[in-house]
Amino acid sequence: MPHTLSAPAHAELVIKKSRFICCVQPMADRTAAQAVVQQLRAQHPGAAHVCWALLAGGQSAAVDDGEPGGTAGRPMLDVLRHQDLEGVLATVVRYFGGVKLGAGGLVRAYTDSVAQALLTAPKVRLEKWCEQACSVPYALEGSLRRELDLVQAELLDVQHGSVVTARWRLPASKQAALVARLQEMGQGRLAWVEA
Repeated sequence: MPHTLSAPAHAELVIKKSRFICCVQPMADRTAAQAVVQQLRAQHPGAAHVCWALLAGGQSAAVDDGEPGGTAGRPMLDVLRHQDLEGVLATVVRYFGGVKLGAGGLVRAYTDSVAQALLTAPKVRLEKWCEQACSVPYALEGSLRRELDLVQAELLDVQHGSVVTARWRLPASKQAALVARLQEMGQGRLAWVEA
């Protein structure tokens, strides 16, 4: 199951006098990633390169920013894929130290930078969420709320009319078990409504 990061993590490597400053962070889409990269360029005007890789569904990217083709962005993206991450941006700011590293050296440097940052990165499992709603008699409202608490569902809305109508969201993996428990609890007095 894919993971994402709950907070940014950093690493800095010095390889043959070149400085590689890496940050891995949660990122929703390409537009937000490009804004972060522009900020890094402004913060590091003396840097030779600001390379980055984004793994965000159909908006993934691998940018070498002037390094030889395939020596920076692609290796960084491969590290993110290997760790089964989603919705993550990896950036590496490189200050050139005067010694050329060669293609293999660059691949290792960018790969190691991202790998080092990911060692301390707080990872969280990504789950798909779904919304559900049902109506129950007032006598079952307490039982419904207890069942929702047991599966850690997020209660979104409760309306009190002739019956109690509740709407919630929960991880899709818990949906089937909750439906079965609510059906049993309701004993025919529960009505599913469109969420």
